[in-house]
Amino acid sequence: MEAKSIERKRTSIEKDKRKGVMGSVRRGSSGGVSPPSCQAERCGADLTDAKRYHRRHKVCEFHSKAPVVMVAGQRQRFCQQCSRFHDLGEFDEAKRSCRRRLAGHNERRRKSTAEIYSEGCSRGKGHHTKESQCRHADDRGRVQMSISGSSGYKSFHII
Repeated sequence: MEAKSIERKRTSIEKDKRKGVMGSVRRGSSGGVSPPSCQAERCGADLTDAKRYHRRHKVCEFHSKAPVVMVAGQRQRFCQQCSRFHDLGEFDEAKRSCRRRLAGHNERRRKSTAEIYSEGCSRGKGHHTKESQCRHADDRGRVQMSISGSSGYKSFHII
């Protein structure tokens, strides 16, 4: 009977561990888990009370924004897009995102901007009335529009 009770208890503890019910146990100075700290050399800031982001990436707020940080004997900078340290050569000037991630970001921005300007014009289906005709933007992205009625404006630009 006692063996069954011990087996049930062990099974219950294993289930709780899998579910994450037990939580983290902080141990004293006698060994075990050390508090999270910044990975920058000679920093060692205790991240126990820091924001969740800084604890997750093991970087204090100061070093996450610093232009130069010594990590593993190399001059690096924390990338806001990748959430990790890169060599300084991977950044343009004082930017906080590496070139690779900035290139992807800029490409996505250009693509969505181009889609906005061509939306409605490239469909070509059906017959357009004069009022609903697709108007093309000029080289600065402006569309000429006319307002009918008693308005004091004859035309305006949407930028």
